[in-house]
Amino acid sequence: MDKINPNFQKLAPSYLFSEIAHRMGTYQEANPTAKLIKMGIGDVTRPLPPACIRAMHEAVDELANVRTMKGYGPEAGYLFLRQAISDADYKARGVDIAPSEIFVSDGAKSDTANFSDLFGSGIKLGITNPVYPVYVDANAMGGHAGDPDGRGNWSGITYLPTNASNGFVPELPKAHLDIIYLCFPNNPTGTTLKKARLKEWVDYALREKALIFFDSAYERFITEDDVPHSIYEIEGAKECAIEFRSFSKTAGFTGVRCGYTVVPHDVKSNGVELNALWSRRQTTKFNGASYISQKGAAAIYTPEGHEEAMALIKYYLENARTIREAMARAGYECFGGVNAPYVWIKTPADFPKSWDFFQYLMEEKNVISTPGVGFGSEGEGYIRLSAFNTHELTKEAMNRILR
Repeated sequence: MDKINPNFQKLAPSYLFSEIAHRMGTYQEANPTAKLIKMGIGDVTRPLPPACIRAMHEAVDELANVRTMKGYGPEAGYLFLRQAISDADYKARGVDIAPSEIFVSDGAKSDTANFSDLFGSGIKLGITNPVYPVYVDANAMGGHAGDPDGRGNWSGITYLPTNASNGFVPELPKAHLDIIYLCFPNNPTGTTLKKARLKEWVDYALREKALIFFDSAYERFITEDDVPHSIYEIEGAKECAIEFRSFSKTAGFTGVRCGYTVVPHDVKSNGVELNALWSRRQTTKFNGASYISQKGAAAIYTPEGHEEAMALIKYYLENARTIREAMARAGYECFGGVNAPYVWIKTPADFPKSWDFFQYLMEEKNVISTPGVGFGSEGEGYIRLSAFNTHELTKEAMNRILR
């Protein structure tokens, strides 16, 4: 008897970034002296803020002492971290989010992938295109995405094009949707929404009794005044939106693993409070982020930690500026890189396929990018370059590409 979940067999054989790693490994094995500069995956390269390191050392010392030893912690996260998040990330911006509405986790990737566990079959999904592939793949695994069409799209998903023709601002759906995934500042395009436009999405969700899953993992990179840091800055959003956040890019926690999800008590589906359902799911399937990582995350909210984390953000944004300006000077059409650590670049006319340009950059320039089509059909003809590298290697990569 075949007991395999058939939905897994509908997926592409490998995840986007696994495929990139495979191609890199194959090329490096054949060319062992090649010095590849990695500007593909959005992984950080700078050391963690010293305040976070100190806090994690203190946590290790606590675990080494019988009087301060910690075992299982609260599945939703320690109150000291949830209170700090409530005060600094929300109340300081005039948004009333209580600690009981905050769920600390091992990162936004897990939560954005797992939140659809709360919903049964037949939900109508709206997902922007291009998009962070986890949203699509996770729903496909759960049987919510329908069937693939062989061109990268799924029958059960309403795609919301986000491209140059609409200024990378997706148009409101013309029909009813149950769940809409929005990511701003956007991964992969690096673009974002102004407050007035985000309000239109909230109004749509309230009118249609839909839910918005709002991924704001790159919130700390926002530099422009009219770009909201949280969807809850928009009136009515606490009744229709779930917000996902991450410390991975905020403070370099990609290897530490810590993030959080906000589920307001007012958000309901068919009269059922999602906060209670998510709590039930987490207490069953998740034992909480480690005490060490939560102590480190809490240090971000100290004056020293905040200053040090923002210095990291500025460092990477300087790389984004270097990429954007260098590629633009060379005649490439570029987007993003102002409120996000990614620059979205139109491939040249002689490389209309994203994977072809990826291969060219790797083999001829020894620079690793991310092919835009890996994020969806609307990403064909683009690549994404990540700003998560050193100043020196970022400049060297630009020199290699442009010479």
